Amino acid sequence: GWREAVAAAVGALQAGGLVAVPTDTVYGVACLAQDSGAVRSIYSLKGRNGGKPLAICLGDVDRLYRYCHVNVPDELLRDLLPGPVTLVLKRSEELNKDLNPFTSLVGVRIPNHPFIREVARACSGPLALTSANISSRASTLTVSEFQDLWPQLSLIIDGGPIGDVQSPECRLGSTVVDLSVPGKFSIIRPGCALTSTVEILRQKYGLIPESS
Repeated sequence: GWREAVAAAVGALQAGGLVAVPTDTVYGVACLAQDSGAVRSIYSLKGRNGGKPLAICLGDVDRLYRYCHVNVPDELLRDLLPGPVTLVLKRSEELNKDLNPFTSLVGVRIPNHPFIREVARACSGPLALTSANISSRASTLTVSEFQDLWPQLSLIIDGGPIGDVQSPECRLGSTVVDLSVPGKFSIIRPGCALTSTVEILRQKYGLIPESS
């Protein structure tokens, strides 16, 4: 059942493990962001370049203020989150120094998916979250698509196929937008929610694209 799956995921994370989870965009691999050993494991799992940052994942917007310095209205955060968007903000002192030590910023994700949000709420600190695939390979929409990673994972939560497995658009992942400069935004990755995100930022909140 649902409760057992949440409890199993939380237990595996607290033991320093890596857990594969469905999100609202693609399958992800999560670990505790404050656990430096687990963060290193995610990089080796993906064969990922150590200079490429990991996003953090939280269950609710309220918790974001603990790990980030926010310079946009709370309402803006709630218009985009939860949803298929990663907001890049200035990180706070609370965040593990070994997580992305090369940057003062951090990407924050609150997926619009009840399972991962419940797992995130049940953990004391943020999750580190990345897509469940080897770096530079296509993102995955079913658990069988990342079978090569299974042996290195503590737990795999199979939430069934995410979106349309035939559609390339479904594999784009979240739209990543940098909101760390007051009054401006810049798109780091177009992702799957570009048009609606830009519309909210420009029309509703009057933010200016960084390039202009």
